[in-house]
Parts: sequence; structure tokens; C-alpha cells
Amino acid sequence: MIEPRLPPVGTRWHRNGYESGGVLAKTGAIMKAKIGSLVLAVLLVLPIAALGHEMSNHKPAVLTGEIVDSGCYLSHAARGAQHAECATKCVHGGMPMGLLTAKGAVYLITMNHDNPDAYNRLKTMVGKTVVVTGAILSRGGMKGIDVTSFKPAVPVATPS
Repeated sequence: MIEPRLPPVGTRWHRNGYESGGVLAKTGAIMKAKIGSLVLAVLLVLPIAALGHEMSNHKPAVLTGEIVDSGCYLSHAARGAQHAECATKCVHGGMPMGLLTAKGAVYLITMNHDNPDAYNRLKTMVGKTVVVTGAILSRGGMKGIDVTSFKPAVPVATPS
């Protein structure tokens, strides 16, 4: 026959465990575990949140180039006014935009999380030359610009 376990001397039974000295032992242990978990979660989340706004460390730059849809440009070098209608459909369908500079460099255009308006308005400028302001980004050989503003480029007059 199995003998029942008796509580320690000087304790009373409570539905949540044994009560000793006015504090519920089981409930206290649960609260300590919950508080410990909460502290651990906060300590893990704070550094991740700080990394999300690492963008503020980048200096703004100004780049001039043509807005291209990355899919058609990469696959068959499609660009310019003759490709603008297709590129606009591709961009509105979710294809990433790129900025093709006069030197042939392509920058992935990214949306500024604090102000997405410039990025969204830039979608209407596909196939056109623009001046883009934003933070220059680079990782793993890929270059990008986090667009904060843009304006149409002024055409250069050719001497006659």
C-alpha cells in the first residue's frame, strides 16, 4: 500500500498548493516563472527592434537614373520609353524597381518604412529619368537606395 505524502509541519492545504507563511508556494513559483519569461522576452526583443531602425545610420545620397522593373531589365535588358507600359504593369504586379544610372549601375529601390509615399509615387515614373534621394545600402554585393524623395530629372539641352 502506498502511503499518502503529508505536507510539511505548519502548512495548510490550499486549492493551488500548500500555503506556508501566508504565501502560496505553487502560485509563487508560477509567478516567478512568468516574470522571468517576460524579462527574457524583453531582453531578446529590444536588440531586434533596434536593428530594424539601423537605417538612420546611413547618410542620404542623391542618385540620377532611369526607373526600371528589375525582372525585364535583368532578363532581356528592357528599358526606356518603349518598355514603360510593360514595366509599369510589372511594377504594379509586385516586381521590384531598380534605378539604372548613366554608368550602368543598378540600385534596388526600397521603401522607406517611415514614409512610403515617395516609393509609391515613384511607381508612376517607370521608364523615366529621375533624381532620387535616400540612404545608400549595400549587402552581399547588392546595392540599394531607400528612397525618401525624388523629382523628375531636368533634360540636358544639346547644343545645336
